[in-house]
Amino acid sequence: MKQKLQTGFFIFIFFMMIFSNVHAQQTVEGLHYATGKPIQVKIENGKIASVKEIKKLQDENSKTYIAPGFFDNQVNGFAGVSFAFGESDLTSEGIEKATRELWKFGVTTYLPTLTTNSQEVLITNFKLLANAVNDEKLLGSIPGFHLEGPYINPEDGFRGAHPKQFVRLPDWQEFMEMYTASGENILQVTVSPEMEGAQDFIKKCKEKGIVVAVGHHNANKEQLDLAVENGARISTHLGNGCANMINRHYNPFWSQLANDDLMISIICDGFHLLPEEIQTFYKVKGVDKTIITSDVTSYAALPPGQYKTQTGETIELTPEGKLHYPAQQVLYGSASPITKGVGYVMKVTGCSLTDAIQMASTNPAKLYNLGDRGVLEVGKRADLVVFTLEDFEVQVQKTFVKGELVYSK
Repeated sequence: MKQKLQTGFFIFIFFMMIFSNVHAQQTVEGLHYATGKPIQVKIENGKIASVKEIKKLQDENSKTYIAPGFFDNQVNGFAGVSFAFGESDLTSEGIEKATRELWKFGVTTYLPTLTTNSQEVLITNFKLLANAVNDEKLLGSIPGFHLEGPYINPEDGFRGAHPKQFVRLPDWQEFMEMYTASGENILQVTVSPEMEGAQDFIKKCKEKGIVVAVGHHNANKEQLDLAVENGARISTHLGNGCANMINRHYNPFWSQLANDDLMISIICDGFHLLPEEIQTFYKVKGVDKTIITSDVTSYAALPPGQYKTQTGETIELTPEGKLHYPAQQVLYGSASPITKGVGYVMKVTGCSLTDAIQMASTNPAKLYNLGDRGVLEVGKRADLVVFTLEDFEVQVQKTFVKGELVYSK
């Protein structure tokens, strides 16, 4: 009897090993996003085991590309889930829902972004989000967070849609409370360099390895250059978060464009920036210093129509993806996932798919020192997006996160 049990046990282990091995290994075929040549990517245990050129794809007429998954560094919410409001609105289920919906658009890594709010709400939401970093169901899609505000310029226009009553001066002790609540996972903070105490705040963030961005500001050239010298590395959604009426010579744009040590992120949804703005920003900064971000809100991936905001205001999401106040024709935020930006930046600048992927995947991975992702190389995380590209529209067919097929069209 004992011998039979032992035999049965070993047979069970044998088949479990076979099943586990099959599950851990798989191959994906498509056109390499950079070379355009047919390739086969082998995945083992969540990592890229090999990237091999092949003579042809099984479907010779296929125009399906393989690229590293998209990395969105500014996600305020998605598919009805907002990261900006209180505990009654944000839940662990909501975080999982937003993540799974983002996977459908090839986003394998993203930074949930908390904007200007009361300290109570920010602490509450950071505590909830902290659990998501190590949530096995999310497969490491959330490596950390982006805090946009509350240390920004309170003036109308520069403040953008951030509520004025919660805008305040940089306070290191207060920030450390948020940092602790986040599990020390705040990877980026956006501040206005001209605010009292901002320069010392930037220095302290740099010492902790936190990426500092300048945004929603009206800093002059000296203040901006000093911020970069003290550790600021990127401009948050350049061209937005600015007053409509500015001095033609003395304004925040020239100094940010002129500083070669400053990267930029830009929203390429077709609504936030004019084509000529994107063209100019791209020509000045180039592919190595530009990041495509979505800045999406909770209204992204929802059906077109009118919605009521948390404050009772009426906003409209058009069939084209424009999110605005219908009465004033003023933008409320973005509702277009990063796939829109990848195609649109190619359309208006003439850049290659290779460059667009670098700006949407490789560059942010480098910025946050996440060297295990953002490239299609052996040994890296198998975070892959498989997509078609027609008329500058990216249509995701499959998404792999850490080697797991999390979405298939």
